[in-house]
Amino acid sequence: MAEGKTARDIQPAPSHFKSKVWKHFGFHKLPGNEQLDMSKAVCKLCRILVTYCGNTTNMSAHLARHHPELNAKQPEKAEASASQQTLNETLYKLPSVSEKARRITESIAMFICKDIRPYAVVENDGFRNMIHTLEPRYVIPSRKFFSETVVPTLYNNIKSEVINSLGRSRRVALTCDAWTSRATESYVTVTAHHITDDWSLLSHVLQTRAMNKSHTGANVAELLHNVVTEWNIAEKDPVLVTDNATNMACAAQLTGYLHVRCFAHTLNLASQRALKLPAVARLLGRIRRVTGFFHRSAVGLHTLQEKQKLLDLPVHRLITDVSTRWNSAHDMVERFLEQQPAITAALLSAEVRKREKDICTFTESDISKAEEFIQALKAMKVATCVLSDETKPTLSVIAPLLAQLLQDTQEKSGDPPFVKEIKEAVHQDLKKRYVSDTEKATLNQAAALDPRFKALPFLSNNEKEETFARMVSEAGAIKELEEKVVRQDQEKFRDDCAPDEEKMQTEVDKDCQFSSMPNKSLTRTRLGLGLGGLERNTSKQGCHFGVRFTWAV
Repeated sequence: MAEGKTARDIQPAPSHFKSKVWKHFGFHKLPGNEQLDMSKAVCKLCRILVTYCGNTTNMSAHLARHHPELNAKQPEKAEASASQQTLNETLYKLPSVSEKARRITESIAMFICKDIRPYAVVENDGFRNMIHTLEPRYVIPSRKFFSETVVPTLYNNIKSEVINSLGRSRRVALTCDAWTSRATESYVTVTAHHITDDWSLLSHVLQTRAMNKSHTGANVAELLHNVVTEWNIAEKDPVLVTDNATNMACAAQLTGYLHVRCFAHTLNLASQRALKLPAVARLLGRIRRVTGFFHRSAVGLHTLQEKQKLLDLPVHRLITDVSTRWNSAHDMVERFLEQQPAITAALLSAEVRKREKDICTFTESDISKAEEFIQALKAMKVATCVLSDETKPTLSVIAPLLAQLLQDTQEKSGDPPFVKEIKEAVHQDLKKRYVSDTEKATLNQAAALDPRFKALPFLSNNEKEETFARMVSEAGAIKELEEKVVRQDQEKFRDDCAPDEEKMQTEVDKDCQFSSMPNKSLTRTRLGLGLGGLERNTSKQGCHFGVRFTWAV
């Protein structure tokens, strides 16, 4: 409440008044006394008297009404609010046992596992800032807590789910692969594959573990035996898929599992044999030298990109092959042919010649051989892409695809010598693969069960008859086995129900004593032995063993 103005001197407010409004207000002294008149506050700006009631409400209202320009000079208030918000966040943290905190912690653990991130990621500033932005009240646990508690718990939970999933399947296939890391540490990865109830292919990486022992067949067989035991799939009659290494074949023989050699690895071995031909190796070496130059030279790469735009070619980077994957050599040559005009123009430019005088250029013969190389291995590239599909089983494709490749790699009358040499190398390598009776029988039966190849056009008539006869025989054996299992279940069921049947028989005999009673008849009854609700009609004279009778008046 404001009153009139005053001309008397204004005394500052006592020092224990901490509010910021006292910067603009004070008090008068009482007449004839040194004490302050605390009933009225005086505005230092306009000298208006404002009633003081022990709080600053009236003074704040006066400033807002008569001096609004002071509000723009109060950034400190916003800073105080921000500080207060941070204080609230500090005081009200999510308890680690709360449902929301638990779900966030599990989500972070899943992120670490799925993306193969180091545990130290939870200590990175950027990661912590992101989590704080999403949920300021959440406190990120230490990486030790994740490594010793959260991730092991997550592993055990996922392991139980995988074991249950594998337990519901009838058959399980295992793929086993040994590899070496960049740190020259040896590992073995085992993956399980099975068909779910809705006919979907499901794959689980069971383990990737260091193997410091020698990779002999016996050691690999021991490792596989431990995996099968740990994951409870010994009764699933596992099928083992490995590469063509001798130790893997030995391991499969020691375990007694049905062994199928990886067809993609077989294609790689056959194609690598062609890549090692002197003429092919010479061509690949020249192309590899050029692609390597453009990868390491900034000037060369810039010049190549300019030539690509000038010649209206796709601005693609050149590819350098990898020794362990044959199709990378095919991709390297294919990309070289696509960019050949730009490559030639860039190599002949003054900027490149000035810095790289020894770089080679290509003749018409080199270009022709590169085109013939692509032509000769086109079928192998298509087959490799087909086998790289991970969404559906590929066992049924091996036999027809192998037959087609053997046919495509045979020499033709119009083939150039360079093409004939490549085809011959591939054909000779493929011809010695999958020659055992067990392998051929397995692959042919798988093809026969595939609707695309069920007529087996790639086999002779005798081979077709043998395959179909074998399938009929195995189908009959499976049917007999299922019937045997059903009979065993029925016998076990009857043995379990025998005590109940004896008790019910006594009740039936007791009921039958009253069968001659007048105006009584037996109604339609239900068999009470849990056999699917089977119903029977009974008469007064009929007394069926194990059936409960009901009287109807």
